[in-house]
Amino acid sequence: MGKELYVMFIERGKTYNKLTRAMIEKHVDHLRRLDESGKLELCGAFKGYPGVAGMVILKTGSFEEADELCRQEPLVAEGYATYKLRVLQPGNKENNYLL
Repeated sequence: MGKELYVMFIERGKTYNKLTRAMIEKHVDHLRRLDESGKLELCGAFKGYPGVAGMVILKTGSFEEADELCRQEPLVAEGYATYKLRVLQPGNKENNYLL
């Protein structure tokens, strides 16, 4: 596995405001499965950013694998949201903060 992480920005679709509790539970179940498989680094909701619901940071072996997991996200698969996927190269003490 590479040093990159993959950041999924979940963007609200036109029907996002019609989310049901059942759909939210599917979303949370998806996050649990990602976590149990070791592919979830971090996730959370955004407040105060119109149009952006949240993000999921994935630890996968490739961009393609991360993209496939994004497409499996129930909010995306069922049309409530779209996503943008970006590569993040973390800066830290071990890599001298990318210097």
